[in-house]
Amino acid sequence: MSTSLPALAFAGIGLMGLPMSRRLLAAGYPLSLWNRTPDKCVSLTAQGALCVASPAELCTDANIIMLCLANTEVVREVVFGPGGIVEGARPGQLLVDFSSLEPAATREMAAELLARTGMHWMDAPVSGGTPGAASGSLAIMAGGREEDIERARPILAHLGQRLTRMGDVGAGQVTKVCNQMIVACNALVLAEVVALAEQSGVDASLLADALAGGFADSKPLQILAPQMAASQFEPVKWHVRTLLKDLDTAVKLSREVGAATPLSGLAAQLMRLHGSQGHLEHDPATLVQLYRQPEV
Repeated sequence: MSTSLPALAFAGIGLMGLPMSRRLLAAGYPLSLWNRTPDKCVSLTAQGALCVASPAELCTDANIIMLCLANTEVVREVVFGPGGIVEGARPGQLLVDFSSLEPAATREMAAELLARTGMHWMDAPVSGGTPGAASGSLAIMAGGREEDIERARPILAHLGQRLTRMGDVGAGQVTKVCNQMIVACNALVLAEVVALAEQSGVDASLLADALAGGFADSKPLQILAPQMAASQFEPVKWHVRTLLKDLDTAVKLSREVGAATPLSGLAAQLMRLHGSQGHLEHDPATLVQLYRQPEV
């Protein structure tokens, strides 16, 4: 492992954090890890990572501390809770948050962390799912100081094919909200399309190929439509609860800024309905079950 590269730290070894951490290790970066469930770090420690006992300890050696966590509340706890990053942070360090959070909360937490420790915050939510995380082809939308984003750019080049500065802290989260509005509404209409094709006697497994290259083509079409048609819901690549959280964030943001988001508001309610039927931890491909006629 090269010692000429900056030391990094990563909190949140989940569906996305695991493959992202693997890529950083493969690139030769010294890497410290923290996860609420330490067992998830085992495969990474076998590759040379160091697992620490608290988020605060991530700041001991690392210059850049990265987060990939479930939601705003979890990030707040990891940063400001007992044993949190705030207890170990110092000026000159940079927090890079890949999580998808509420923009206003991101700005508030960034201001508090800077005031208390001198550590700057860069929000860098990602799009591309677990395949993108594994292949290093994520799209990364960033908010923060230009110098912080440029400092992180060589490192994030191992994780994403594109890093775009969208503005100051919070701008990355606004952009991710826009991304998720498109993805979630797309997933819901694809579920309608597959069910309609099936009920009309058309082989829905042919839809993705038939529409490839046309105006209706998209990555969600090529990924989700075949899975929906085949009822292939495992392995779970992302969660219904994640799309629901992001749609709720979109609706909240629209109220805060006075924008109209009627389609996303309806999508949030349909996603909530699907989640209430036991699908919160399931893959969004299961959305097709909302529209299929029950078997008799």
